[in-house]
Amino acid sequence: MARDVVWTGFMTADGIVDSPGAVSEGHPRGGWVLSTPFDPEAFSLKGDELAETSALLLGRRSYEAFWPIWSRSEDHAAYQDLPKYIVSTTLEAEDLTTDWGPVELLRGLEDVAALKSGDGGALFLHGSAELARSLAAADLIDRYHVLVFPVLLGTGKRAFPEVEVEHRDLRLRDSAAYANGVVKLIYDVVR
Repeated sequence: MARDVVWTGFMTADGIVDSPGAVSEGHPRGGWVLSTPFDPEAFSLKGDELAETSALLLGRRSYEAFWPIWSRSEDHAAYQDLPKYIVSTTLEAEDLTTDWGPVELLRGLEDVAALKSGDGGALFLHGSAELARSLAAADLIDRYHVLVFPVLLGTGKRAFPEVEVEHRDLRLRDSAAYANGVVKLIYDVVR
């Protein structure tokens, strides 16, 4: 039985996923998650995801941003021993950390498709906008977990393909709106 690939991320109301945590992530107005009042209910999705995650899938930039923090964060301790698959054509095996549990390099969409076709639980793709767009265009994403924040940025990276793709319907699996204006949307890709 094939594994599900689940893209999960924070998004502005106008569809931007760029630099939610800090300006240091690249967008000049990054850190927009922090401008929304914190509501633990709005982040309960992250705990639900952790229970379902069998492995992490990351693009190079997200890997380089996440591992120095997530490998030492108590909030992300459960990710420590999970397999991590980094999709990159530029990293080499010696560039990968040795202090974040098992980490393996994948070279492209074919490697992701092969991993997806194997046995095991869900592969969760966090952030990784460029990779998410490529996987979506190749019809390799099975579900989207989106937390939409009440913020408008206008420009920046988007998680969905920016080129013409085959029409795909999404089926709403779950949704919720929170007092701080964040909206949870979980969609299955209809095939």
